[in-house]
Amino acid sequence: MDVSQNKPPDLKRRGKKIMTALGRLFPNAKIVLRYSNNWELLVAVELSAQCTDKKVNEVTARLFKKYRTLNDYMRANRKEFERDIYQTGFYRNKAKNILAAAKAVKEKFGGKLPKTMHEMLAIPGIGRKSANVILGNAYGIVEGIAVDTHVKRLARALGLSKETDPVKIEEDLMKIFPKKEWFKLTYRFIEYGRKYCVARPHNHAECPLTKVLK
Repeated sequence: MDVSQNKPPDLKRRGKKIMTALGRLFPNAKIVLRYSNNWELLVAVELSAQCTDKKVNEVTARLFKKYRTLNDYMRANRKEFERDIYQTGFYRNKAKNILAAAKAVKEKFGGKLPKTMHEMLAIPGIGRKSANVILGNAYGIVEGIAVDTHVKRLARALGLSKETDPVKIEEDLMKIFPKKEWFKLTYRFIEYGRKYCVARPHNHAECPLTKVLK
């Protein structure tokens, strides 16, 4: 993704203030999904679409005991797997993608998750947001910023992007913030969104970042 175009200095300064404030508020922010290996990370990330991390962790606590290896997923009965993940919502599509992903990882990548954005995007059910989360947590490889609903909402509320498409919002954020901060920034934005800047109507004037940016 080309992010060579520079953002105006005022946005860079704004970004620096936000970065500093978020670092103080959430110095240890990290992924909340629970997993014990890279494949389980991918499964958890795919299940998290339109579902809370809390609910995903409840479902995977059982799921990961039942399906312990990549081969278990390849042998899984589709209807049974749908029932196993039913509580995460959109279970038919998620089941289709996860079981297809297992086959793709086994046949195309020798049973190991790939280490590039291009290859990750070839896996069923994986878009840029999911790929950023997986690459960063599995391998420490940072190719972008994972734009979920919290990051999208905050980027617009804080005047960092006027876009509505997550990929374009990601491009805007990557121009504002230094690459070394991208990975940590994702989870600090998410924690801030959960604690202070929730989706339901609330008083933005009372948000800590609003006060910092005055």
